[in-house]
Amino acid sequence: NQYHSSKILIKLKEIKSEEAVKILGVTELDLFIPILTFVFGEAQFKGDISVISTLRLGNQFYGLPEDTKLLTERICKEAVHELGHNFGLLHCDDYRCVMKSSTYVEDIDIKSIGLCPACKEILEKIKQY
Repeated sequence: NQYHSSKILIKLKEIKSEEAVKILGVTELDLFIPILTFVFGEAQFKGDISVISTLRLGNQFYGLPEDTKLLTERICKEAVHELGHNFGLLHCDDYRCVMKSSTYVEDIDIKSIGLCPACKEILEKIKQY
């Protein structure tokens, strides 16, 4: 019951209107790409489409009590992360940066919702072009 996130990106691209700058799809489906058993999200690098899944972001998936505040924080972090890829940011080595890759949900909890100084600088340079 998993869905190939790259195929979802293709479908979102097909329905993107001319007025839309970026599209962030949000789903409860369990996502994967062939080289990973699951992903929290996927984005077109320097593109305009990304998708995130809320399924593995909720405590209930891990048999823990529901925590709406924590779920909201995780969703926001993943949304910013994938949109960061859309704007040309790569994964970051700073564990506090939102652009740090997340293999486990605990990785998402550790990082902040913001960019580290190095990623902010890169984004500023990208915006100038």
